[in-house]
Amino acid sequence: MPVQLLINLTIAFLWMFLNDAWNVLTFFSGYLVGLAIIFGMRRFFPTSFYLKTIFAIIKLFLVFLRELISSSVLVISQIMQPKLKIRPGVFTIKTELEGEWEITLLALLLTLTPGSVVLEVSQSGKEFTIHAMDIPASSDSVRRAKDTFERAIKEVTR
Repeated sequence: MPVQLLINLTIAFLWMFLNDAWNVLTFFSGYLVGLAIIFGMRRFFPTSFYLKTIFAIIKLFLVFLRELISSSVLVISQIMQPKLKIRPGVFTIKTELEGEWEITLLALLLTLTPGSVVLEVSQSGKEFTIHAMDIPASSDSVRRAKDTFERAIKEVTR
């Protein structure tokens, strides 16, 4: 992916140089020409087309925003009640992800969603120990978020 992006930027700057117009519009048109060239030559690269990975990263970010908002609403509804009826607790979940980057990213995303904190990652990296603010509600939310995050992370890294 970095090689494809570098080639595309080189084509865009070369396009600006050959047109002798140093502005954003010329760069953008050169970038689009570079995209077309790289897309036509995508079978010669060992990795997939880099725009596919960029769209997967954007999708992961949007999935995180959705989970962040839904978890925030859940936490706000729990703490705004006149009497707190929360039952904090610790539970474990298993993951299908492999590799240090994937496991670290999942742990960070789960920690950044309100109402849950990843306490420990097992030595194998296949189990997370998570503290949740309210076991029945938050643990279900964390499990649902884990599944959606795993799918989105797999699209980005594989």
